[in-house]
Amino acid sequence: MKAGKFLAVAITALTLTSCVSRKQYDALNLNYKQSIENLAERQREIQDLKSVNSGLTSENALLKDQNNALKSSLDACLSNAGKGSANIDKLIGEINASNKYIKQLISTNAKNDSLNLALSNKLKRSLDNVADQDVEVKVLKGVVMISLSDKMLYKTGDYNVLPAAREVLGKVAAVIKDYDTYSVLIEGNTDNVPLNSANLPRDNWDLSALRGTSIAKILQNDFGVNPNRITAGGRSEYNPKTTNASVSGRAENRRTEIIIMPKLDEFMKLMDIAPVKN
Repeated sequence: MKAGKFLAVAITALTLTSCVSRKQYDALNLNYKQSIENLAERQREIQDLKSVNSGLTSENALLKDQNNALKSSLDACLSNAGKGSANIDKLIGEINASNKYIKQLISTNAKNDSLNLALSNKLKRSLDNVADQDVEVKVLKGVVMISLSDKMLYKTGDYNVLPAAREVLGKVAAVIKDYDTYSVLIEGNTDNVPLNSANLPRDNWDLSALRGTSIAKILQNDFGVNPNRITAGGRSEYNPKTTNASVSGRAENRRTEIIIMPKLDEFMKLMDIAPVKN
């Protein structure tokens, strides 16, 4: 623009100060017009470049935002991948611990089964001369159960143990003492015939409980079984082996059971350590 003004001023000066030929004038005028056109073209190019630069600036800002977003997503993925790996390691550890615990239980159960079978066989040999209807020895659900008939142990409605039954209890006590890591549960059971009395036993609950404690006292006092191994109680008529509708059924239901089993606290210790990681 400054060049155009300078040219115009020069032409005007020449016109005013001296005379020029028509040919010179036309040449100068043409040169002036071309300069004006060139200047306008340059201005358009500058404007176009400014527009391109503005667009590139906006695009660059957008790319920066996208890059930051991708970086944040990548960081989150890496963080989650680390947590996922830690969770997988934890899960594997728990599975291994559970497998170890299951093996412990299987091993313990197998050991208990072997001990129970040996204990049962020893009791059967010891009680071989006792009538089958008066005593039953069996392994049931991880325990050894000795079922003694009511007629062998007591008089009807009474809880005092008959002298003849003490020999049988002595043989049972000897085996119990050999297996000193086992607990002993004694349960009295009756039939459903009501027992009503002003004195003890007043009902079947009293009768069953007193029969259980009578056996416990004999095992402790007469045969030296450690009392801290013994639990005694009664279940009245509510744990029948068979129907009470017949005489033979009621006779079978009247019984005292001595249950020899692994100590509960030993079992709970095993439960307390399960499952533990390697």
